[in-house]
Amino acid sequence: MTDPTTYLTLSLSALAGLGMIVTASLSGWRGWLALKHQQLDQEHETAAPGPSAGSRIEIADLKERIKKLEAIAAGVDL
Repeated sequence: MTDPTTYLTLSLSALAGLGMIVTASLSGWRGWLALKHQQLDQEHETAAPGPSAGSRIEIADLKERIKKLEAIAAGVDL
C-alpha cells in the first residue's frame, strides 16, 4: 500500500465523490430556493387588497356619527 498510484487513485475517487455530493447539495438548495420563491409569489397573488376609498369614506362617516351621538348623550350642543 505504499504505491503512489494507489494513493492517487484513492484521492481522485474521494475528490470525485465530494464533487458529486456538493453538486447534489447545490441542486437541492436551488430547488428549495425556487420553492420558496414560488410560495412567496402565491402569497402576493392571493393577498387581499387594502380597503377601497369608498369603504374608508364610509368608515370615516360612521366615526363622525358616533362622535355626534356621544356628544348628544353627554349633553353637549353642537
